[in-house]
Amino acid sequence: MIRSQPVQLVAMIAAFTLGTLIALLFGASNLGIAFTFGQIAFAATLVWILLKR
Repeated sequence: MIRSQPVQLVAMIAAFTLGTLIALLFGASNLGIAFTFGQIAFAATLVWILLKR
C-alpha cells in the first residue's frame, strides 16, 4: 500500500508518462491520442490509490 503523498504523486505521474510512452511506442497517430492513453493510466492509478486507502 502506498501511504506517503509524495510517493502517490510520483506513482500517478509515472503512470501518465508510461501510458503516453507506451501509446507512442505502439504507434499512436499523434501526441494527443498518446496523452489520452496517459490520462487513462493516470485515472486508473488514482482509482487504485483511492481504493487502497
